[in-house]
Amino acid sequence: MDTTARVRWLKIGSAVTFGFGILIAAAAIPALQAPTGLLLDLVYFPVDGAQQNDGEAARILSAITGGVLAGWAAMIWLVATELYPRDPALGRRLILTSVGIWFVIDSSMSIAAGAPLNAFFNVGFLLVFALPVWKPAAPVSAATAA
Repeated sequence: MDTTARVRWLKIGSAVTFGFGILIAAAAIPALQAPTGLLLDLVYFPVDGAQQNDGEAARILSAITGGVLAGWAAMIWLVATELYPRDPALGRRLILTSVGIWFVIDSSMSIAAGAPLNAFFNVGFLLVFALPVWKPAAPVSAATAA
């Protein structure tokens, strides 16, 4: 995979992750909780409507978590578009480190919380961000990667 394709892949993954961040943050508003309620129901399979994202504590955690997720996605987008084409070794290290830390903590704590299916879903996000940078790449011009 060339650098242009890697950057495109990372940008798409970042955009999707940003969307999930906004979706999760929106659950801080009671009228907008239905989509995250469905996500919670999926990770605590079976889908039975038993899991809800209600209450003040859940709403503030949704606001914080969604904001952090959206910010992380924006950071990966910027690393992919501004840094990775010029310094792929540093871009690769930043992405793999942040994704690895996120994956281990999120997945292990999801299992501890009784939602192992979330750890399974996390593998998809891990692959989206780790696969394009797993193998080292040579630097290219920023114009080529844009």
